[in-house]
Amino acid sequence: MKQPGRILLGLFCLLVAVWLVAPTIVVVPMSFNDKKSLAFPPSGFSWQWYQNFFTNPEWLASLVGSLKVAVVTAVFATVIGTLAAFGLDRMKSRVSGVLRALLITPMVVPGVVLAVGIYAVYLDTQLVGTMTGFVLAHTMLAVPFVIIAVSASLEVFDKRLETAAASLGATRLTAFRTVTLPLIAPGILSGLLFAFVTSFDEIIVALFITSPYLKTLPVQIFSSITRDADPTVAAVGTLLFIVTSLVIGAGLLIGSRQGKR
Repeated sequence: MKQPGRILLGLFCLLVAVWLVAPTIVVVPMSFNDKKSLAFPPSGFSWQWYQNFFTNPEWLASLVGSLKVAVVTAVFATVIGTLAAFGLDRMKSRVSGVLRALLITPMVVPGVVLAVGIYAVYLDTQLVGTMTGFVLAHTMLAVPFVIIAVSASLEVFDKRLETAAASLGATRLTAFRTVTLPLIAPGILSGLLFAFVTSFDEIIVALFITSPYLKTLPVQIFSSITRDADPTVAAVGTLLFIVTSLVIGAGLLIGSRQGKR
């Protein structure tokens, strides 16, 4: 028989899980409401808000814009973050700690402070509302997540494998490409996913640098909520919840298989 303490611990964990997931789950039935209101529980069933999302040019344009920015940001942030983590891991001085603290600063600085600073710089450089401006800002916000994920993989990486490769005639670049990179791939994949999600969900900086020509999906959701109670927002939230869960689940599955190999 299970001890009462373990049963209580399991019930407590279940309660915490329900408490964390409940706000997201509530959005799902709201997206099928047959009336133009964010009411829960819904009074009827309708697919009209999903249809509105896929047929409304504003929603589609914001979705495409967010995907473009997120994909480019994820690639840039993963490359920069991986190289930075590798360099910090190889440094043997106190400077590495200072540099690490500086590189993860965007994670701890309030988003509004960063947004104001980025907006002030972008006004002078004419980057407000541009694809380049969004990618640069989101890359700065995403790099710390990549550094943390890759650094975690490097912490458990056996550096003797690189020494063995070097003893067999491999250069540093060859050893990194053929030995180090495949073994830390799960961390890189995790960093890539975190960078993509960070860019795709970012709202504070996006509100400051958006324009009528390039509006990300979170900005469009915010605009819709402040303008009217359109249940299309609930439909978008449901779709994002499903897609994000599938992407993260696939990433964890690939990472676990790669780790076993």
